[in-house]
Amino acid sequence: MGNPAFADLPELVLGPLAGRSEAEWYVAPAGKWNAAQIVEHLALGLEWSGKGFEERRARDPMTRRPRTLLQRLSNVLVMGLGVHPPGRKAPQASVPAAYVPRASADAHFREGVARFFELEQLLLPARRHDLFVKHPRLGDLTLEEWERFHVVHARHHARQIRKRVGGGRGGGR
Repeated sequence: MGNPAFADLPELVLGPLAGRSEAEWYVAPAGKWNAAQIVEHLALGLEWSGKGFEERRARDPMTRRPRTLLQRLSNVLVMGLGVHPPGRKAPQASVPAAYVPRASADAHFREGVARFFELEQLLLPARRHDLFVKHPRLGDLTLEEWERFHVVHARHHARQIRKRVGGGRGGGR
């Protein structure tokens, strides 16, 4: 019903970590997030946006607020081209703790994905065009637009995870 690529999120994000040792989840360059923190960051984004839809689903139909020039440009870069401009800080609500247990990050991420599947069942197609949750940089997004954002965002961070753990699945390099 929603974004077909959204169903692939667990494999995209967690696939490179399958069969990896506990220690491999915590490897990162100085000052950068490790894989557990990246997974938690993605889970926090899923949780925040999912809660927004849960809180708004009983409201009357909404109208999208006009996007600012910066929001329109961000939409073209992020949603259209899949580009995440360097130097942008994550919104504080999506910054993971200094230490995130591997199992906790994994479960939190899977719960966030499952929440969106539940929301699809509840909201689509009836609320496809009249229910929005504001993204801090992209403006008001529908459920399907949020799913698209989560896919684009996860692709960006999946590349980082693969760099941290050495690429392929299983075993360590």
